[in-house]
Amino acid sequence: MAPTRRSAPAEEEEAQEPEQELVTLKFKDAITWRPGKAIPIDQLLKRLDKLSSELSDMDQETADEGPINKIAKEVASHQLLSHKDKGVRAYVACCIVDILRICAPNAPFTPSQLKDIFNLTVNSIIPALFDPTHPYNNQHKHVLRSFAEIKSIVLLLDVDGYETLLLNLFTTIFDGVSKARPSSGEQVGKDVEFTMQEILGVLIDDAASLPAQVVDIMMAQFLRAAAPGGKDNGDHVPLDESQATLLLKEEPEAYQMAKNLCLQYPEKMARFVSQYFSDVIVDATSFMGRANGHRDDYDDDEDGPSGPTEADLKELRKAHTLIREVWKAAPTILQNVVPQVDAELNADNVHLRQLATETLGDMISGIGAAGPPPPPRLDPTAYPPLRLDGEDRVDAPITNILTTPMSAISFPQTHSQTFHKFLSRKNDKAGAIRASWTTAVGYILSTSAGGIGLSREDETELIKGLGEKLSDTDEKVRLAAVKAIESFRFQDIISKLAPNGGVHKEGSVLSTLADRCRDRKPAVRVAAMALLGRLWAAATGELLAGTEVVKTALSGIPSRIYSTFYANDLELNVLLERVVYEFLVPLSYPPQKKGPKGASSNGNSQQQTANAALDPDAIRAERILLLVRGLDEGARRVFFSMQARQPQFATALSVFLKVCDQYNGGVMEEAADKITEQLQKAASNIARFLPEEGKSKADLVRFAKVNDRRNYNLIKYVIGPEHDFKTVYKALKELIKRIQGSKEPGIMDTLLPVLYRSGCFMFNRSHLSTIMEYSRTDKDGLGGVAHEILNEISQKNPQLFKSHIGQLCKDLVDQAPSATKENDSVVVETLKACSTYARKYPKDVPMDREFIQKMINYALYGQPARAAKYAVNILLAQKDDKSETSATDLMQRIMNDWTYGSKNFLNKLAAVSQLELLASKVTAEYDDKILNLTVQQILLQVRADAHDKDPDWVEDGDMDEECQAKCLALKVLANRLRSMEDVNEAKDKAKPVWSLFKKLITQDGELCKTKDTPKHHRSRLRLLAAQLFLKLCTQKHFDDILTAADFNKLALFTQDAVQEVRHGFIAKLQKYLAEGKLRSRFYTIVFLTAFEPNPQFKTRTETWIRSRARYFQGLKQHVLEATMARLLSLLAHHPDYNDDLDSLIDHARYILFYVSLVATEANLGLIFKYAERIKQTKDTLDPNSVAHRVLSDVAQAVIRKWQEKKNWVLGVWPDKVGLPLGLFSVLQSHSEAQAFAEKQYTPEGFDDKLDEVFRALDRKKKRKSVDEGGSHPPSKKARATAQPKAPKATKTAAPKKAAATPKPKKAATKPKRATSSPVVPDTDRRRSGRSRKSNTYIERDSSEDDEEMLDGVAEWQYEGGSGDEGADKGDKEEDVDAPPEDEEEATAAEEEEKVVEDEEEEEAPSTRRGGRVTKKTAPAAAALPSRAKKAAPAPASRKGGSKPAAQETEDDESELSDPAPSDEEEKEEEQEQEQEEDGDDAKSSSVSPAPSSPPATSKAANGRRAAAAGAPKVAPKGKVKAAVPAPARAIRGARGKKVLSEETVDAMDEDSD
Repeated sequence: MAPTRRSAPAEEEEAQEPEQELVTLKFKDAITWRPGKAIPIDQLLKRLDKLSSELSDMDQETADEGPINKIAKEVASHQLLSHKDKGVRAYVACCIVDILRICAPNAPFTPSQLKDIFNLTVNSIIPALFDPTHPYNNQHKHVLRSFAEIKSIVLLLDVDGYETLLLNLFTTIFDGVSKARPSSGEQVGKDVEFTMQEILGVLIDDAASLPAQVVDIMMAQFLRAAAPGGKDNGDHVPLDESQATLLLKEEPEAYQMAKNLCLQYPEKMARFVSQYFSDVIVDATSFMGRANGHRDDYDDDEDGPSGPTEADLKELRKAHTLIREVWKAAPTILQNVVPQVDAELNADNVHLRQLATETLGDMISGIGAAGPPPPPRLDPTAYPPLRLDGEDRVDAPITNILTTPMSAISFPQTHSQTFHKFLSRKNDKAGAIRASWTTAVGYILSTSAGGIGLSREDETELIKGLGEKLSDTDEKVRLAAVKAIESFRFQDIISKLAPNGGVHKEGSVLSTLADRCRDRKPAVRVAAMALLGRLWAAATGELLAGTEVVKTALSGIPSRIYSTFYANDLELNVLLERVVYEFLVPLSYPPQKKGPKGASSNGNSQQQTANAALDPDAIRAERILLLVRGLDEGARRVFFSMQARQPQFATALSVFLKVCDQYNGGVMEEAADKITEQLQKAASNIARFLPEEGKSKADLVRFAKVNDRRNYNLIKYVIGPEHDFKTVYKALKELIKRIQGSKEPGIMDTLLPVLYRSGCFMFNRSHLSTIMEYSRTDKDGLGGVAHEILNEISQKNPQLFKSHIGQLCKDLVDQAPSATKENDSVVVETLKACSTYARKYPKDVPMDREFIQKMINYALYGQPARAAKYAVNILLAQKDDKSETSATDLMQRIMNDWTYGSKNFLNKLAAVSQLELLASKVTAEYDDKILNLTVQQILLQVRADAHDKDPDWVEDGDMDEECQAKCLALKVLANRLRSMEDVNEAKDKAKPVWSLFKKLITQDGELCKTKDTPKHHRSRLRLLAAQLFLKLCTQKHFDDILTAADFNKLALFTQDAVQEVRHGFIAKLQKYLAEGKLRSRFYTIVFLTAFEPNPQFKTRTETWIRSRARYFQGLKQHVLEATMARLLSLLAHHPDYNDDLDSLIDHARYILFYVSLVATEANLGLIFKYAERIKQTKDTLDPNSVAHRVLSDVAQAVIRKWQEKKNWVLGVWPDKVGLPLGLFSVLQSHSEAQAFAEKQYTPEGFDDKLDEVFRALDRKKKRKSVDEGGSHPPSKKARATAQPKAPKATKTAAPKKAAATPKPKKAATKPKRATSSPVVPDTDRRRSGRSRKSNTYIERDSSEDDEEMLDGVAEWQYEGGSGDEGADKGDKEEDVDAPPEDEEEATAAEEEEKVVEDEEEEEAPSTRRGGRVTKKTAPAAAALPSRAKKAAPAPASRKGGSKPAAQETEDDESELSDPAPSDEEEKEEEQEQEQEEDGDDAKSSSVSPAPSSPPATSKAANGRRAAAAGAPKVAPKGKVKAAVPAPARAIRGARGKKVLSEETVDAMDEDSD
């Protein structure tokens, strides 16, 4: 019963006035009737209104209950309660609630009447309240208020069958308040809703228990926050500001009512809700447990037939969704539910564990049923860019109250145990659960646990876990980790992830995220690169402002993105270009803001002024400069390579468009077959650089068939360098729109990557003025980058300067130096850019008197000294009489007081070096003075003192004047030879210079006979000598005088002890090979990098070799296959060669390195035939040697094992092959050849050792991380192109052991798309690996060529173009004829080894890069056997016998032959070496042993191994020598001897005359 609401003052008043009379009800009218005598409705309404008014005025304390009880029976009659008129029922209800108020706490109604009363209330009165226009709305409100105030609604709980009434009441109220506005348009008053909530609260508070259906109804209100289709389907559609009104600003009314009820009665609701979820979760746990019990497998697809149905899972997901929302609204009522979810974390069923993980993650994050908030907007095209202090203005998302994470209490603090159990799910065996955990952690961190915050320890642990999941073995987990970071705002990235370390810090979250750019799974790397691109674009404002925390965290992103180019993966390259032009430097950046239509000019004047001041080209140029400034050396090389290939791709696309125009959509009047063939070829030339070559080619052909001339013109606008950026971008947009709206929209997928590579987007004429301005002012510290970009543009895209060359020359004139004034060092880059442009467009450079005088000043006084080189290039660009006059004037001024050490001496020497190349007639009369100064006063003199602590290498900027002078002197000698037009004269003059260079190589860079040269000088000199050898060999007549023996010595520079030396040599070699300037025999040298200790450099070299291999395969030329013969010859004469087992295994690794990079299933038979053919020849360099036959057996064994490993078919090559005559010669008879072919030369146990090498290779691959791997084309492609014939017996018998191919133990799995070269363990590294710690780089400006290396990407040459002369010529060695009986099988090796440069394939940049030798390789000598630590001072002899003296004299130049040391010198050196072994002196890291007569091979090799590995040695006669980089040093002279005899120097002087 309802309690009496008497107050204390009322009781006192009654005590004081006991004589007060009771008020009696005056109403006497009849309100009931007999059957058939019904009261008219209008009269009945009047009577009921009168009764209601009188009852409402009566007070509980003064009312006489007698008459009221009597009238109560009439009011509660069935006639009135079930009357058909709404007014009658409304007044009856008013009367009843007033009677209950007056008679409280006793209700004058029978149980049956009470049931009818509440039926009326629930079914009629309450629903009518949701229509504010109802004529009896006031009566309905009176009833509602009375139930709430008097709390008489609790009588409902005493009615029989109250559960149904209670359920209907809750349902009616919640459904009513949740409906939209009624038809009248008026909103239900908040007072009504509040009163209804109060009624429900009274019932909840008074009820001992609520029916389950009622609790269900209440819980269902929280699901009103769920997105349509559920949380998982709630994809966020970006909304702009005009759509903000579509989002909810507050929760639905029914949601708020349920939430308030839970908050008002937490204890009661906690009990009810706990029981509710217990029923759901316990039932779910039971049937989920029966589904798969304790099975270890966790894939959804593997659930047994007894598992849960989709309906069961749907109900379970609904319950967990409800838990999320209830926690967000009223977390206190779930105190007993959280342990139930906690128990689910330990369930055996994957579905249940995953659901519990997701639920707990969302609860901690404060994410409800509507799902997470939309990801933050990181617009890469936004301008001005995002700033941390203005993020609320720029980055504030449009919020929806339902998706806004909110948590009233801290989950980790209130449920600590459950929170830590949740953390343990990161190591769950199921990848799906780890992925869900990762996603949850992302939201926890990004929302700061629903806005309530996390402790420092918890946040650190979550960040660490997120970083670990970025390297998870499951791709879904890695993708989830990337997506998790996408949920972070820019400020969160800086404040939460950046303290863990930036992109450059290995092991940090951001660094691991950057590692995902090279993930093997496309989805992961696409998401990672796109996210990183957006982050960097968002950070550009802070990066430009120099904010240190942002620079540390995100400045390295572009480098990591561009470094993916080194993977040499076509799909990755396409993705890289998309990220660059859509995120890093978007084509739509900066966005052009347009004023609203119809806006008045006055109101929009300020915005128009701002837009006028905004220069989009300048803003883009600034973004480009900022991008390049943040790139490291390797990434910068990639960036410039991508821009350098733009003209090449533009040319290819122009050729394609020309053919398309001739094709005319397939309608041709003549030469139809020829034009169709040209179209197919042009399409193939482009498609081979795209991931799906077949599809791409088909798309290009379809584009040609469409024959849309407008599209052709638009592409020409995109790729034309004469167009500004606005024109280019508009053309691209129109082209995309036209193709996407055509019948062939899929063509755009192929055409867009081609346009990105061909269009003038990055280096555009519109950007040049801004870049030049930055180069002058160095604004924001971008001047150096601007100079570098100008230099690259001048070399690769000089035509862009045509409209700016005048300004460029004017800047040079304004900043020119003089005898008393120095120039700014950065202006040299501008001078270099002008030099390159002048060489290609000499007529465009203004050669007026003032400009010429300023160029002479640059040559004489410019700093640094290399400015003289560029100034001379500009002076002599036009090659006319005026240029010669200027050169003569400059030469005369140089010769005036030109002595070593004079003022600006280096400038003059650099100018003379270039004049020797470009104006040899001018320098001819000064030859004697030039040669005397360069040779006698510079090269043969040592002025700096050598010390034990001298470094092996110094940076270009740290080179002293003497070292620079010696380098320039060598270039003077080389340029003097290069400028000679007469071949015979050049060969004659080359002899002394050739001898000098070879002595630098063989004498470890030492030329002085009286004083030691510092180690870093020697390193520079021998590197430059080797590079100049390569430069000279680009001319055929000089290459002809490079003997095979000298070639072998030159090749060993790839294994020099100094890292910068070997990297610099290989880089120069790759440059000339890619440009087609060297003969194909020089490819052999690159394969000696098999034991390169620098993993990054080795990887780039492998990439370069693979790219060259694919290029030659595309041309159907067997250049690298023929290199096998030369490689075996080189290895046979390698100083470390020995026929013992360990040495042969080392040589097998060389061959394995070659095979892994070059071999395909199609060419494996050819490689095998070369290896097999060598065995039947005689070594021309050492006829008594059998080393080449031993290595032939080794190579055949390696090839067969590689074939077994790849599960390839080793077909017999049907054609004949030839061998270089300079290396191999024919045998006397066929029987002799047969005998050698049948003999097995490999020692016993070799096969087992080789198996260990292959097993080690497999183990290395298994240990690779998920994002590593090569990028070879899959073997399927090789099978498609190869046409191997059925195996048949060869004419020449093969060795018995290697003849049979064992059957593979099991079928090979699906071949990977890429294979990497074998990774050699540190313990298996080549024992004489010449390496030394270094972290410097070599400046490439020492080259005389202004053409910089395109990093492995040679220029394309199309139909009608000719390749370089050096590329068109074959090697000088002829083919070795077969034995007499097989003479008809001899072929011309020159035909096979020709390199015809046609369309050059795109390649990854592969130039030198510094880096320290890994710690594992440094102490290699310590791990060697004792025999390897004993140094020997002499070169090695071959196993097959020593070389005859006559042969040595015949092969070696007389200038290279040095006398052997005396016996006393040998004894002296042996004693010193014994002291080394005792460890008496450990100061020097490596010294070279003096040469002596040839002892055993192993000693020589072991000595070099110890020297290269850093074993301490004492040089004889107090001299400290660097480690010997060359092979056996058989041509090295004794210490203390003159390297250049007086006769030789005199001969050089006579020759110069």
